[in-house]
Amino acid sequence: MGQHLLPGNPPVEVNLKRSARARRISLRVSGLDGKVTLTLPRGVSEREGMAFAREKAQWLRGHLDRRAPLVPVALGAVVPVEGVPREVRAGRGRGVALAPDALLVAGDPDTAGRRAGAWLKALARDRLAAASDLYAGRLGRGYGRLTLRDTRSRWGSCTADGGLMYSWRLILAPPEVLAYVAAHEVAHLEEMNHSAAFWATVERIHGPWKAQRTWLRENGAALHGYRFD
Repeated sequence: MGQHLLPGNPPVEVNLKRSARARRISLRVSGLDGKVTLTLPRGVSEREGMAFAREKAQWLRGHLDRRAPLVPVALGAVVPVEGVPREVRAGRGRGVALAPDALLVAGDPDTAGRRAGAWLKALARDRLAAASDLYAGRLGRGYGRLTLRDTRSRWGSCTADGGLMYSWRLILAPPEVLAYVAAHEVAHLEEMNHSAAFWATVERIHGPWKAQRTWLRENGAALHGYRFD
């Protein structure tokens, strides 16, 4: 339906969407990227919808203010790698290297962020493949294709034909969190649901998992704030 601006300092961009299934007007702020979506049921005009948004302006701005800030990744930025804050610094030679407190990126400083992101994606694939192999072995099942994406709505998924998909940004989280997500998705190879049997499977192949899930709920949105463009 398009975009509208909610007046204020600064103005807030509101994305309007119409839904035949919606029974009432709803206003949602994405915890991942701060996108504001106003959903209108059939028969409700855009004018009525924006009037509703203006009534909720204080609530809306409060949610936006609590979002983690965006962090452009460049030399001097601090980025968590496997849960450890590392400063992006100029490296020697060629390529990218991981130090205890730094991510060393050689070459053109202007493209350091993009090259750091590419290196982190490759590291994420290695770590997630190893974790998937471990838990699939414990489960006694094989899996299909493993893909990485920059997903906003989920950290991983498992398809009906056994394909595993993960967010590459899990490499920014502590290793035990990445491992939990891998175990979670591998468990779906046996239980394509979130039943008690599914969680028992996660427990069997991984061990306790609630602390890791809580970490993601409390800290996961901030991982999307790092921009490697």
